[in-house]
Amino acid sequence: MAMIMKQAQIFNHKYRIVWPLFFIFSFSFSFAADLSNEANHYPTKPIRLILPFPAGGGTDNLARIMAPKLHKLLGQPVIIDNRPGASGNIATEAVAKANPDGYTVLMGYNSALTFNPLIFQSLSFDIQKDLKPVSLLATAKYFLVVNSSVPAKSVKELIALAKEKPGELNYSSAGNGGTLHLAAELFKFRSGTEITHIPYKGGGPATLGVLTGEVQMTFGSVTSVMPHIKTGKIRAIAATSLTRSSVLPDVPTLNESGLSGFNVTSWYGLLVPKNTPEMIVTKLEKAVHEVMESSEVKESMAKQGLDVTLSTPAEFDEIIKAETIMWRELNKKLKITAN
Repeated sequence: MAMIMKQAQIFNHKYRIVWPLFFIFSFSFSFAADLSNEANHYPTKPIRLILPFPAGGGTDNLARIMAPKLHKLLGQPVIIDNRPGASGNIATEAVAKANPDGYTVLMGYNSALTFNPLIFQSLSFDIQKDLKPVSLLATAKYFLVVNSSVPAKSVKELIALAKEKPGELNYSSAGNGGTLHLAAELFKFRSGTEITHIPYKGGGPATLGVLTGEVQMTFGSVTSVMPHIKTGKIRAIAATSLTRSSVLPDVPTLNESGLSGFNVTSWYGLLVPKNTPEMIVTKLEKAVHEVMESSEVKESMAKQGLDVTLSTPAEFDEIIKAETIMWRELNKKLKITAN
């Protein structure tokens, strides 16, 4: 009898251990099956595309060209959600902390993803740990431009003028830590000049600062500076890329104007929360590639000064990591801060 009771106790003890484990494994299997089922039928509701830019800019236009075409391919609306501010951190945080279900997507850009983590000390998210790349979308070239009243008509003359008047020339940017800020600080470092930074809230206001004469120079995108170059209100001195722009082929590059190897461009790409299922990431990647590879979209992008540049998720991930390392090393010399 005692033996029977002892065996019963052992059985009950094992049962108490195994039974909860059974529920855990059953729940895990059910949860995984639900995720797989959702991924198979994705998307079943509107997708929110979060942009770290205000409405009306060149990159906002890129998103609005893509959105209806993605809607047609995926069968669900793509809603543009503009969340500018904090050098892109507001939009990036919103996606980093969103549910990893494929319905919240970030259109990120290089300085926000590779440089902000180096200069903002209290970010509540980690680019590498909280976001998953989907695809690179496009790249953009920039131009060094000056107010038409500035006597310099070449890089050499502008450098000479800045050295003649150290600290007296001002340049505008779209905000601390942005690509245009980085381009200007790299220009100062490479040319050995002292030019004062005046940050504005966006690329449009930064260009306006040059037009009104509040500042003498800036680094601007094709869409922001081209109309004013045509009217003669500002003058293009150089392109920031290694090769000349097809939009302004007569404007030399900084690389060929004495600053060998100077190359600052911008890129844009899509990212999702880190734990988004691979099946969903693949669906987004394929849809985006189909949209961006159409001749209609490429022509529209060219008018915005953007070159369609696509990648796999793994390639995009490597680009982010490599550029982060590059800026980390370079900022040891530039010493740019978020303040």
